Amino acid sequence: MKKTILLLVALCNYIFLFAQTPEVYPTNWWVGMKNSSLQLMIHSPNISVGSSDVLINYPGVKVQKVNKVESKNYLFIDLNISPAAKAGIFRVTVKTVGGPVAFNYELKKRRPGKGTQFAQGVTSSDFVYLLMPDRFSNGDESNDRIAGMKDQTLNRDSMYHRHGGDLQGVINHLDYLQNLGVTTVWMTPVLENDMPKRTEHGYAFTNHYKIEPRFGGAAAYKKLSDALHARGMKLIQDAVYNHVGIHHFTVVDPPMKDWLHQWPSFTNPNYKDQTLFDPYGAQIDKKQQVDGWFTREMPDLNQSNPYVANFLIQHAIWSVEEFGVDAWRIDTYIYCDLGFMNRCNKALRDEYPGLTEFGEVWVGGTANNAFFVQNNINTTFKSNLLGVTDFQTLFQGIMPALKQDGGNSLYQTLSNDFLYKNPMNNVIFLDNHDMTRFLSAVDEDEEKLKTAVAWLLTCRGIPQMYYGTEILMKGVSNPDGLVRSDFEGGWKEDKKNKFTPEGRSNRENEVHDWTMKLANFRKSSTAIKTGNMTQYVPQDGLYVYFRYDNKQTVMCIMNNGKKDREIDFSRYSERTQGFSQARSVTGHESYRLADKVTIPANRMWVLELTR
Repeated sequence: MKKTILLLVALCNYIFLFAQTPEVYPTNWWVGMKNSSLQLMIHSPNISVGSSDVLINYPGVKVQKVNKVESKNYLFIDLNISPAAKAGIFRVTVKTVGGPVAFNYELKKRRPGKGTQFAQGVTSSDFVYLLMPDRFSNGDESNDRIAGMKDQTLNRDSMYHRHGGDLQGVINHLDYLQNLGVTTVWMTPVLENDMPKRTEHGYAFTNHYKIEPRFGGAAAYKKLSDALHARGMKLIQDAVYNHVGIHHFTVVDPPMKDWLHQWPSFTNPNYKDQTLFDPYGAQIDKKQQVDGWFTREMPDLNQSNPYVANFLIQHAIWSVEEFGVDAWRIDTYIYCDLGFMNRCNKALRDEYPGLTEFGEVWVGGTANNAFFVQNNINTTFKSNLLGVTDFQTLFQGIMPALKQDGGNSLYQTLSNDFLYKNPMNNVIFLDNHDMTRFLSAVDEDEEKLKTAVAWLLTCRGIPQMYYGTEILMKGVSNPDGLVRSDFEGGWKEDKKNKFTPEGRSNRENEVHDWTMKLANFRKSSTAIKTGNMTQYVPQDGLYVYFRYDNKQTVMCIMNNGKKDREIDFSRYSERTQGFSQARSVTGHESYRLADKVTIPANRMWVLELTR
């Protein structure tokens, strides 16, 4: 009897193991990738108990190595996928002590239109619009709450609850964005954030291979990507390598102890980017900066662990191929292992040479900024990152220029561009989801906002606007929820629809139309998109710079003072020579360069020179 019971238990265990479907990451792959190596992560109870032999019988696919790790619930399988492998589905069988565990794995054909319709990169010819899907527009109310997810809030009156915005809402307003002059959409992360609270921002991933179902899931993300590309627009994905959410499956059930950086007690970063390049720096300070946990809810990934590195790099490639991503924004770049980041950046560009990456580098000082990007600095570590979010032109440039010194800060900041290999790859901006909105930062002076928008759309680099700036949205970042308000008109119950002229006030329409004129002029301006720049030392309260090439010259005049100022065009003859007229880009005014003209206080002019 006892022997019979033991046999029945063993049989039940066998049936359970054989019948269960393990979690496999990446969830699929492609034939024809330049890198023929692929590492599968298998997550299943007791998957590595026993011999763990792996059987695959599929032409062109070969098992290179089977890796057991500390946790018996994980197995890592190294595959080689030869150029001869064809798209299709094959069976993978893993021998375990309780019997075989089997699953199907798909190799797909690569996405059509490679090199033209996706992975085309974001450049200085683009105008990027940053939005938070949960706060932009609710296009599908059926996904506002998802049964079984930890956060069941839905309350637009609370800044920290979910509001119901989704990817269909973005799709519904692509006409608005394209008419505004936007070429590229960057959204805060769209991956699953199955956390108990504060899930509106998206930066606490719980599964890399699931698109947030409250945004509409993978189908909606593909639909948005296709809709953008059909319009000739682009998609940026927001990536996080530094950390995950505390409820990520690899934190709840870690493959190994050093999957995460471990500390005796909770340890934050020291928030000192200098530790990464300080020639006199202590190693413990550098370790704390890179290995400290961002918050208690966001544990720090150990990117020096080769399994972690493979998991993150493969996910990046998988995202670009699966969803047709054009560019990659990298969150919390200065807290990552920089050697790993170079590896990851290279792996992406090896597969997609046109794809571009830019990192969030929130630091103080242009030298600090330049260290994290391709630069001309003589240091032992050399970054291969193409561009950064240029906090210097904001905090050390346009902001003090408008509030204090009338352009000297911009002149000084941009004079340091010699530090960068290509400053045109830097993303310039006025605000974002973590910062006080620009209108509030300039004491709700709408003329200063218009000046800042004119600067944003004419200066060197890649301009990025935060959603709602063009309709005078405001808010102070303490707490951050105040800068993440809904775009009014994105919900059917909204009394006003600010996506339309009728729903906006006169002042809102003025700033919106100012932005639209400049952004659409920029679309056809070779001088601004890819041309050279000459700036002049600010004098008499005027800061003047030119964007030019052999086809066009654009003159930008900034008067941030409280007095009207006279412009003597002869001072700028180096760039105005051969031209006789200057036409306003935003209005109908025209000026003779032989005359002296007056620019009102607190204004910026953008003029196209003509012969």
